[in-house]
Amino acid sequence: MKRIAILLSAVALMLSIGGCKKYLDSDYLFDERMTMEDVFTNRDYTERWLARAYYFLGTNAMQDVASKKSVMFNFADDMYYGDENEEYARWKRGQYTENGLSGENKGIWKTAYDGIRQASIFIHHIHLNPDISDYEKEDMKAQARYLRAYFYWILMRNFGPIPIVPDEGIDYTLSYDELALPRNTYDECADFLASELAEAASALPLARGNTHLARPTRGAALALRARVLVFSASPLYNGKAPADVSAALVTKQGTRLLSDTYDEFKWAKAAAAAKDVMDLGKYQLYVAYRKETGNAIYPATVTPPYNPEFSDTNWPLGWRDIDPYESYRALFNGDVNATQNPELIFTRGQNQGGEDIRVMVLHQLPRTEAVGGYNSHGMTQKQADAYYMNDGTDLPGMNNMYQSQQGYAGRYSTLPRPSGVVSAEEDQNRVYPELGIKGEGVHKQYVHREPRFYASVAYNGSVWNLDNITDPELLGHKNRQVFYYFDAISGYRAGVTYWLRTGIGVKKYVHPNDYRTGTSTGYDFANIEPKVDPAIRYAEVLLIYAEALNELSGSHSVPSYDGSKTHTIMRDISEIKKGIQPIRIRAGLPDYTANVYSDADKFRISLKRERQIELFAEGHRFYDLRRWTDAPNEESAPIYGNNVWVTGNSPEIFHTPVAVPSLPTIFSLKMWFWPIHWDELRSNKELTQNPGWTYPE
Repeated sequence: MKRIAILLSAVALMLSIGGCKKYLDSDYLFDERMTMEDVFTNRDYTERWLARAYYFLGTNAMQDVASKKSVMFNFADDMYYGDENEEYARWKRGQYTENGLSGENKGIWKTAYDGIRQASIFIHHIHLNPDISDYEKEDMKAQARYLRAYFYWILMRNFGPIPIVPDEGIDYTLSYDELALPRNTYDECADFLASELAEAASALPLARGNTHLARPTRGAALALRARVLVFSASPLYNGKAPADVSAALVTKQGTRLLSDTYDEFKWAKAAAAAKDVMDLGKYQLYVAYRKETGNAIYPATVTPPYNPEFSDTNWPLGWRDIDPYESYRALFNGDVNATQNPELIFTRGQNQGGEDIRVMVLHQLPRTEAVGGYNSHGMTQKQADAYYMNDGTDLPGMNNMYQSQQGYAGRYSTLPRPSGVVSAEEDQNRVYPELGIKGEGVHKQYVHREPRFYASVAYNGSVWNLDNITDPELLGHKNRQVFYYFDAISGYRAGVTYWLRTGIGVKKYVHPNDYRTGTSTGYDFANIEPKVDPAIRYAEVLLIYAEALNELSGSHSVPSYDGSKTHTIMRDISEIKKGIQPIRIRAGLPDYTANVYSDADKFRISLKRERQIELFAEGHRFYDLRRWTDAPNEESAPIYGNNVWVTGNSPEIFHTPVAVPSLPTIFSLKMWFWPIHWDELRSNKELTQNPGWTYPE
């Protein structure tokens, strides 16, 4: 019997959410040499082995939503950060090596394959345990299979095609460093994950108890499967990759790793995979219900402009009885416990590593006399412009600074931007109720915008609640407008390290209570509400369904994940609306026009914009731009923002978009995929490097 060294280090896996935490015995440390039988015939050791696999998923390298250190993939053309090291500028210029910015690419690769090995050993040995029931064994085995697939998925989205470690024919208990494997084709990787996740789904339960919400369910496996398949169907991986990318991605034996043939059936498989999730009947979009009265923290519902189709009908067919603003805001800021969120399909809970959502919030909070936020996570003008007006029309002047950019064809307005700021009289008369309790001095391009805008955008003059302030001398800083003018404390000032380069901040994930004292040092979470990560939520599944259906020209028969039925998949507008309408209604926005639905090209543009808005700051945009092959246009376009060098005496000049020189952008061949570290290339002689990157000498 092969002997293995087991190191089960201190693991504090959050297996529950919302204040009831079950910790593994993190004080007990093994470094003994044991046989497989020693581990997998002992229930405690067996559970610890599986917990170790979960541990890898909660490290910085494996995060989906993260702050600025270690993993930068939450930042693209929509969100940026600014600090003294100018890491974001180097990130956008491509000024990093095969080591990444700080070695994080090696961390992703090594951590993922360590997790894959951990899960594989568990899958092949859980049957040895006599103290675990057959039902539990099947569930635990399916959990490990899901985790293994998730690790592979994280590798694929960053590095493209990667080596799949086979279960048979080699010693899968060896570490990745001991194996020499070529990269599998992207199609092979996607097919393998789709099969693995279907198998996991068949054994996973439909729901978990409150103390196990960070463990996968059937829906989690099927939703991840839909995500994998929609990527596989997308242009970069479906015969439409740029020639220089496709030509460079080959094995040493000359095998092309990206398909050079377009296959429409891939879109049908992605749509069917999303339909599998929808057909479970378990998930729905979260909504908060209408409030006739409110306060500064939880304002009364702002009614969207009248629409004959949706204004007079209750949810889910209309918005008459819901609060669109709170329905979106509460999803992310910690107000909704995961046990009460019907939209949350998979989450790590609070097991998110050292750069978790709370760290993001600290970097989003403003810096004022009372607040010690880092004031460095900001939003680009492009993202702020993307949000609709509250009647579903475009912002006048939307993206008009980009008219020369090919990637923006049909997505800019030649109309002038709104001008002027909200007067004291207008504010007193509540002309713009969506601005909340205070709006004087707010530029009029920020009024009458859709609810998701106000839940996500910290525009110049927006109100920060900071309700956890308790110091009597600082109570006046609650519910206060924060401005980013040159002469404002949260704007640029000489000697200040952290400031918003565009003069536009981020509100998403910020709870009304969240506050960091101006005197605290380090990451002080005492006054930050706990947040769970939205790793997979139902809104994404609906968007996948609509996107995939739109790309079809024929009818396709696709078996469900378990073969129990066959989906008939085609471009059916009534079915596409099932993916779009709930998201638009929840946001208080009218549906797309018939003209958009009837034209696949127009719908594609609208769908991409919907993902840009709905999934903002959730780790999708960076990868979406690449799979769509839009990155060369979108990410090379200059980043625009407000003119932060202007004082509050000239609000019109401040709010006229200008290019931000401290946030330069380019896009080159090497930026399609993350580089493979030289150490990995040295240890695996069969491995080939990604396009534009070098090999060790």
